[in-house]
Amino acid sequence: MRRSDDAVPITRSSLHTAPTRFEELRRCSPPLHARVGWADPAPATVGPVRVAIVTESFLPQVNGVTNSVLRVLEHLRRHGHAALVIAPGAGPDHHEGTPVVRVPSVDLPKVSSLPVGVPTRRVLTALESFRPDVVHLASPFVLGARGLSAARRLGLPTVAVYQTDVAGFAGSYGLGLGARAAWRWTRRLHTQADRTLAPSSSAVQALLGHGVPRVHRWARGVDVDLFHPGRRDDALRAELAPNGELLVGYVGRLAPEKQVARLAALNGVPGVRVVVIGDGPDAPALRRELPDAAFLGFRSGPALATAYASLDVFAHTGPHETFCQAVQEALASGVPAIAPDAGGPRDLIRHGHTGFLLSDDPAELRAVVDRLRDPVLRADFGLAARRSVLGRTWPALCRELLGHYADVLAQPLAAKAA
Repeated sequence: MRRSDDAVPITRSSLHTAPTRFEELRRCSPPLHARVGWADPAPATVGPVRVAIVTESFLPQVNGVTNSVLRVLEHLRRHGHAALVIAPGAGPDHHEGTPVVRVPSVDLPKVSSLPVGVPTRRVLTALESFRPDVVHLASPFVLGARGLSAARRLGLPTVAVYQTDVAGFAGSYGLGLGARAAWRWTRRLHTQADRTLAPSSSAVQALLGHGVPRVHRWARGVDVDLFHPGRRDDALRAELAPNGELLVGYVGRLAPEKQVARLAALNGVPGVRVVVIGDGPDAPALRRELPDAAFLGFRSGPALATAYASLDVFAHTGPHETFCQAVQEALASGVPAIAPDAGGPRDLIRHGHTGFLLSDDPAELRAVVDRLRDPVLRADFGLAARRSVLGRTWPALCRELLGHYADVLAQPLAAKAA
């Protein structure tokens, strides 16, 4: 079966032309599953299942954990599966028809933007009432631990999705929780789960290296229709780079663990402007440390996709990413990506072809940005970046997740052996 580049070639010149060129491409291209050589998406291999998702974060908080849960809920709803969400903090008690059980939350010192759920009896009561087939633990740590113990008590299989490098996160916030203590707790939780899903090769190896059993890789999808080179906006670019500056952008939370201040290495570099998209507790300090940067604030949906596609280079700065969805969204947008040579980005960026993996040496960041001034090289990287993610859709990843549910439903419970 022909790939997308065989059916309708994307050229260097077309990558950064007006959106009408990409509307033509979209009209002429076959459906995504055909373009990447897949069969037509098949229905789930399991019958209707009841899934309780116990998550450490949910709306109105917006982050990688929340976004992944939302995508899973969308897929479950679309394919006739019943779902329940148990989440920390105040918020609506339904999300697009899915009931949401809220538990009280507290703010940790220095981390007020990420409320931590209080593990109350409400978790057990909700699971008893909903009677799920499987319990999905989204980035379990505090509330997830309560969800795990409740599931074990009720004899329910569990799938734990590892998504947060708690050891690195705690160190960034100076919480006093040592890496060894964080890993001991992580190992204890995940050892009791029937299956652990990790989003990247690095995360899988880290978990196995710390004694966590039954670890499988489950990555993340990306919306390749939303995040698309055709959303490049010349008017936005003219506003951000009135003198034709190279736009180097970061997208994400402005928080200590993201280490966005590393972009200060580009301060004063002629012909380069830093663009910061996002919000968070570090915003005031970053405005001082990056005095010439453009701060666009929080964006989502089409506005976020337009911002991505209008960049020349995407730069992620945090070294503690178990996956790094922002890198994947940049690649889908046809933008070369640079990131620390650590964690999830190692799976996403093909060094020297779709971007660069860097040490923490500021001179190295300046050097690769200087190299990417070349528009031909940048376009080549952008083409390769876009093609590298075309098969990573959320429907495909959610079908894979349903397969993991089916596997744990067919196996003896780890709880019985623990």
